[in-house]
Amino acid sequence: MKISMIVAYGKNWEIGLNNQMLWHISEDFKNFKTITSGHHILMGRKTFESIGKPLPNRTSLVLSNSGFEHEGVHTFNDVQEAFNFARSSGEEELFIIGGANIYESLFPYVDKMYLSEVDFEGEADAYLKEIDFSTWDLQEQKEYHKIKDENGKLLSPAWKFKVWTKKD
Repeated sequence: MKISMIVAYGKNWEIGLNNQMLWHISEDFKNFKTITSGHHILMGRKTFESIGKPLPNRTSLVLSNSGFEHEGVHTFNDVQEAFNFARSSGEEELFIIGGANIYESLFPYVDKMYLSEVDFEGEADAYLKEIDFSTWDLQEQKEYHKIKDENGKLLSPAWKFKVWTKKD
């Protein structure tokens, strides 16, 4: 089973503030949905609580040491149990979707990264640990321009979507 992470982050590795995302990029949400649909998604309890419900057409796995329970969610306090559950369900690509502590602690297991690099600098309280790309190969890259409304108000910042695979 391949283990992948999918994350959007700002120029200073920002990923969240007050358990919320820092921007709304509809194209990135669509991308996330397309990539993760039909798969198991693994997250921490706080990330699940920020989403509020299991995402459709995905199997939600939550890592928690607090005895967290929610209808339609499989909770684990051990990452290997979560991996084994996904593997035994026939999963071919498990997606780690956050938050910061989960990304950092599970990074050694990651084979593939789906990264949205957002043209954003601002207040945050959750950060992705800086990634050393020297052991990764860039497989795909797509650039998106910022979008403004007719009054010049920013609707979506510019961003780049990149797919990286671990070098052998």
